[in-house]
Amino acid sequence: MQKLSQLYEGKAKKLFATENTEVLWVEYLDQATAGNGARKEQIKGKGRLNNRITAVIFNELAYRGIASHFISQISDTEQLVRRMEMFPLEIIMRNIAAGSFARRYGREEGTLLSRPVLELCLKDDTLGDPFINTDDAIALDLATRDQLDIISAKAREINHALTAIFNDINVTLVDFKVEMGRTSDGTILLADEITPDTCRLWDTAKTAEGHVEHLDKDLFRRDMGNIIPAYEEILGRLEKLHASHPLNSIK
Repeated sequence: MQKLSQLYEGKAKKLFATENTEVLWVEYLDQATAGNGARKEQIKGKGRLNNRITAVIFNELAYRGIASHFISQISDTEQLVRRMEMFPLEIIMRNIAAGSFARRYGREEGTLLSRPVLELCLKDDTLGDPFINTDDAIALDLATRDQLDIISAKAREINHALTAIFNDINVTLVDFKVEMGRTSDGTILLADEITPDTCRLWDTAKTAEGHVEHLDKDLFRRDMGNIIPAYEEILGRLEKLHASHPLNSIK
């Protein structure tokens, strides 16, 4: 397969066409951003880590019966994925009050929520990715009611599976953001990436001791330290878990 023209460049990766119209070539970048791109830094090794972490997690989800657009990892920083018509939505699942949720509702960060919370945001940096509800999404022709029902059900299924995956490596999944899209035949699938850029992850043992040890991009957002050791730690734990399964090879 050949990498052809560039189709898109985002905060963390580039997308390229291939000779197969149903397949895209993804290149992860050594770049970290915060504040919808207002702050941007080059961080050596980040692209390799996010590429590998996403590959492992998508394979772990497939092992648990959750399909995604992921096809295979093809280099340290590149992978192939199915071409999707993306919903312009950020789909957020929250298990513990943290970040903007804690500030918005005046809750102490770290408060366990009585049930997981699903939030939707319009994916538009120029507008600040505003919150929207299902009626907004339907009225703006972003998705139909049936599609939103599928998205909601899939988000909760993904949350259940990701929570179990991270529990197995002694990491608490506080919250995460995913995106979804439709294949050419209309099938709705998980897409984009799942990395410490898009998840809030705390070391479970440290949290039990009363100290939150961040293993995610909050280290960068809050100027708390270098993200690379934390991302390496997440990858190391995930690879050990993945190797323990019968399906133990990254494609």
